[in-house]
Amino acid sequence: MQRPLSTVLAVLCGAAFFLPRPAHAQAGPPYITNDPGTPGNGNWEINLASMTSTSGGVTAWQMPQIDINYGLGERIQLTYEVPYVVQSASGAPQVSGWSNAYPGIKWRFLDQGEGGWQMAIFPQYETAGSASAQSKGIAEEGSRVLLPLEVARSFGPLDLDFEAGYYFAHRGSEERILGLVAGHRFTPRLELDAELYNDHAMGALPNFTTLDVGGRYRLGRGFLLLFMAGRSIANSSGEIDFMSYLGIQILLSDYGLSLERQEP
Repeated sequence: MQRPLSTVLAVLCGAAFFLPRPAHAQAGPPYITNDPGTPGNGNWEINLASMTSTSGGVTAWQMPQIDINYGLGERIQLTYEVPYVVQSASGAPQVSGWSNAYPGIKWRFLDQGEGGWQMAIFPQYETAGSASAQSKGIAEEGSRVLLPLEVARSFGPLDLDFEAGYYFAHRGSEERILGLVAGHRFTPRLELDAELYNDHAMGALPNFTTLDVGGRYRLGRGFLLLFMAGRSIANSSGEIDFMSYLGIQILLSDYGLSLERQEP
């Protein structure tokens, strides 16, 4: 039986208040929802991952999914994201190639310190896919501009990250996204979170709501294991039967030195 989104949110939020007080947790990889955090001046955050999704008999692997971020000052982040997609469908040959890229810039315009309100805008430009990738169905015609607002705040033991955004399309459909991540740092090494995400294209696919759980585990200074798994929770067009993320986050300074993970 499908549960209303309000019921799922109430369970997530209510359960978190019975946990001991954590350090601040964040959205961003491995989750679809982004957060207001930035790497810090002169620092790099590099996420290398494999992400899988299965929908309507089609399975797509992003291997690798590359997400490179660089900090300009304490509140600005330069970003470049691009996946290499391998896609399989029943009765069709396997196809592969580079999909649409997402260069962007994030600005955290409100920063009230640890536990306080954090807000950022994160405009990204979705490049047009190559003619070859479009013909294989692994890239969109493009191009589009994504304009999201990201908000984070700690409420006692619960850390929340919220994102709302809209794709403005030069070609193709416009699209609205909503994401919420509720997280808790259980130990200095382990953080676990749950995410609700809704993606709604205007008059086209995708149109789905997903629920996933995941976390981050600090392997050592400057290296974190990222993991997530989930699926659609509401009947909709193009719903996702299963999705997962497994990757490594690498934190470096300008000089190649490993860093501890920095909070905004």
